[in-house]
Amino acid sequence: MNTRTLLAPALALIFAASAPAKEGKRPPAVSLFPAGDLIWTDDPEHPGVRMAVVDGDPAKGPCHFLVQLKEGLVVPLHHHTSDHFGTVLSGTLSFTVDGKETLLPAGSVFVFRGKKEHVTRCMPGADCVISMDVRGKWDVVPQAKP
Repeated sequence: MNTRTLLAPALALIFAASAPAKEGKRPPAVSLFPAGDLIWTDDPEHPGVRMAVVDGDPAKGPCHFLVQLKEGLVVPLHHHTSDHFGTVLSGTLSFTVDGKETLLPAGSVFVFRGKKEHVTRCMPGADCVISMDVRGKWDVVPQAKP
């Protein structure tokens, strides 16, 4: 057998394993996502933001996804309804919480609970890529204008 004959079934298995689980079905025991196979989509409500979902449906409930913010992007004061945990994979992320700015370079971790308001910024120099673990539906709720 040649390499192409072996490669086609292997790729089919990888894509089948990475497909979202249908309602009522148990998700696969293993899902592998090589960087080149991630499907990135632009967030139409937030220019400069892209997402690659790896588990769940962010519009419906708990999920895991990667989010990319263009360097220099600022997301004004907002909160998220669901508790979430993030790991900065690349770039330097800035969070301003209660008037205090904290810079988080690659390898840093953050946790937001209880709809805590914050400003998010991807510092100049490189796009920011973040791995997100969200415990419910994902949303970005802007601060109400006075």
